[in-house]
Amino acid sequence: MKKFLSIFLSLALMLSLCSFAHADDLPTITIMFHGSNVSDDKAVLEAVNEYIADKVGAKLEVVWGTWGDFDEKAVNALVTGDSDVDMVFTCSWSSDEYNSFAKQGYFLKLDDLMEQYGADLKAAIPESLMQAATIEGADGKGIYAVNGFKDTATQNTWDVNVTLLQELGYTLDDVKNLGFYGFGEIFAKAKEVKGDSFYPFLIEPMVLERMVTNSIIIAGDAGSTNLLSYYLNPEDVSAEGAYGNKILNKFATPEYKAFAEKVHEYYEAGYINPALAVAETSNDTRANAQKTADYLIGTQSYAYGYEYSAEVLARGAEVSFVPCTDAYVDTTASQGAMMAISSASEHPEESFKFLVLLNSDPYLMTLMNYGVEGVHYTRNADGLIEFNADARASYSPWTNGMGNVTILPDTAAEGAGFREAFKAYYAGAKGIPCLGFVFDNTDVANEMAALGNVAAQYALALDCGAVDPATELPLFLDALEAAGMQTYLDAANAQLEAYLAK
Repeated sequence: MKKFLSIFLSLALMLSLCSFAHADDLPTITIMFHGSNVSDDKAVLEAVNEYIADKVGAKLEVVWGTWGDFDEKAVNALVTGDSDVDMVFTCSWSSDEYNSFAKQGYFLKLDDLMEQYGADLKAAIPESLMQAATIEGADGKGIYAVNGFKDTATQNTWDVNVTLLQELGYTLDDVKNLGFYGFGEIFAKAKEVKGDSFYPFLIEPMVLERMVTNSIIIAGDAGSTNLLSYYLNPEDVSAEGAYGNKILNKFATPEYKAFAEKVHEYYEAGYINPALAVAETSNDTRANAQKTADYLIGTQSYAYGYEYSAEVLARGAEVSFVPCTDAYVDTTASQGAMMAISSASEHPEESFKFLVLLNSDPYLMTLMNYGVEGVHYTRNADGLIEFNADARASYSPWTNGMGNVTILPDTAAEGAGFREAFKAYYAGAKGIPCLGFVFDNTDVANEMAALGNVAAQYALALDCGAVDPATELPLFLDALEAAGMQTYLDAANAQLEAYLAK
């Protein structure tokens, strides 16, 4: 009996040692996120790695890219073939732009992995998002990234400081009725009350232009300064565009000219901070003014529920978002947040299993986004998430950049039922006529580079109103024409015509 017990204990010890050795031998997979504010992830990653060990067969490390450093880090990792980075955020607007980087072979085609391991992902992510991720990449047509289920439609809105608006004697109905071309009287009153150093109109210049002209971004166009536009039908975004199914040089339209003239009038009147017209200071100036509610009306590419976010609630003023158009689904929005596996990854299978789990498992998604229960947050009597402000300050990822936000629990700030309302909001958004179209700029890459250089000299100043369009806009248009705008435009329209004919 003693001999049997000795053998049993020896076997048990061996199995235990094997188990520990197996856990230690798990490969490490690394994911690079965008837009995060994380300085302490130790407790979170300990919990994550305990949870995913047997489900994924790997341990996770995270590179928490910020709004300031992600682009450089991601592009460098991809173009140098850094095998230490397995998964990386990509989208239609980042420097590692999804379509172009997939075509250049930096992202792994996921179709075979999807077939083998993707059942839970297919059940969690709408088919429309799978379709939006299906493109022509280096290894042929297929899916080269996992598309996050987030704010999959675009809706441009006026960001209104309601507290100040009411102090001035106006209402949100006044904002709706007056619109961009009638804001002058509200701005004049704000300057009268708040003083000359106050700038009531807080704009993201390129967003403002799209809001006013009802134009959209063309996926595949120059990213830093969009050169092309498709003009939506403001009465019905799913109907044929205002100029038909045609792509235009956005700067050469009557709509742009009228916009540039009005925004210049507002700039000259002192309603727009001059720092917004300088590339090096524009983003920080806008962000800082938003944080302190030091504005009256601003511009915002809206995501459902943004008014309940900690960022907005921390402004110390009542904030409301007034739509300029109905929400619409376009290629840019539907490719707005994705996670790709680097073609240099040495652990593609484990990486894909992790992405499937992250987007389909509420526990893991909550852990990655909100942190550890009892440390970073608690649940109130209604089961709603309430954050620990101190712990959350050191662990605050960009939720919309991570994946399927619809499987997260509701927060106390959002209220019960928020996620269901979120899904309903985006399910009701109409698709635009050219949904899915991506401009392949390969054959006109030289023209795009030259045109981008020209636009960098003129566009921001015109969009912000800092220069007189009567003199600068004709110079801009001439310079664009000399740099090959017509060739670039013809290529885009030929591709759009072929796409719509399919």
